[in-house]
Amino acid sequence: MRMRKKRHGNERLLALSALLYPDTAEIWTPAAEVFGNDRPLKLEVGCGKGDFITRLSVRDTGFNYIALERVADVCVCAVEKYARSRNLGDMAPNGGWLSPEGDLYKDGAAWDIPAELRGNVRFIAGEANSVMEKMPDDSLAGIIANFSDPWSKAGTAKRRLTSPAFLANYKRVLAPGAAFAFKSDNDDLFDYTVETLPQCGFEIVFETRDLHASERAETNIVTEYERNFTEKGIKIKMLEAIPKK
Repeated sequence: MRMRKKRHGNERLLALSALLYPDTAEIWTPAAEVFGNDRPLKLEVGCGKGDFITRLSVRDTGFNYIALERVADVCVCAVEKYARSRNLGDMAPNGGWLSPEGDLYKDGAAWDIPAELRGNVRFIAGEANSVMEKMPDDSLAGIIANFSDPWSKAGTAKRRLTSPAFLANYKRVLAPGAAFAFKSDNDDLFDYTVETLPQCGFEIVFETRDLHASERAETNIVTEYERNFTEKGIKIKMLEAIPKK
């Protein structure tokens, strides 16, 4: 996702760093320590500006979520959107983050948001495989990838989120019976994914090339990004696959 560089992006992330999943140690921090409970954990790979994960976290409260975005400037938008949705304040007119109590966090100051206000999502700005390599085996109750970059140019297929290198990590970290859910507007990427999943030890248990006309339409979370595609007449493709353990 291309985006103009955010002013003070690192400082903005730091201000809300209580909503970030600790990702600096070589040893993975257990999710129960981060969230303060033992709810099943799901991962969204490529969360974009956070619209989907923010809405999913409200609808499906029985899970904890990690929202992963490799582009830091995009991750800033996602974290701030989630914070606003939880009534944790907003950006201050002259920079920084302003809490509901009127406290300003800027110039490197971080708000220690009370644990009970942080909700069930934590964000990571980083590369998916680098993050998942630290995760324990069978630790995720689901993985979601929506509208990922198709990497259509010659020689870039290995960067797709459904390439064999990524799928190998998905297979390892998904718990038995947990699903990888994939949604795309791109026909070529979807065809590639349908072909690659079985080759990498996954069984496709649901597949549609017109999600909005399928039995999953009622429970589908339609973001503004998705709506833009459908208004142009582009059909949304979707599948779910379970790794064969």
